[in-house]
Amino acid sequence: MKKKFKLQDLDCANCAAKMEEAIKKIDGVSDASVSFMTQKMTIETDDERFDAIMDEVARVCAKVEPDCKILR
Repeated sequence: MKKKFKLQDLDCANCAAKMEEAIKKIDGVSDASVSFMTQKMTIETDDERFDAIMDEVARVCAKVEPDCKILR
């Protein structure tokens, strides 16, 4: 499953790159991209574990950029 999300309060391109790198390491994520310019994130994951994976994505993103919100 491939889904796009709008991001809110992503402050810098370096943080976006760190978030993307961390998301790609999550088990079940086959691909991810985080764009600082468009404030969007695209994630490709296993369908059956999508909610659990998104919880982990939110946790990882909060570590890198605590103010950034993923709008679902």
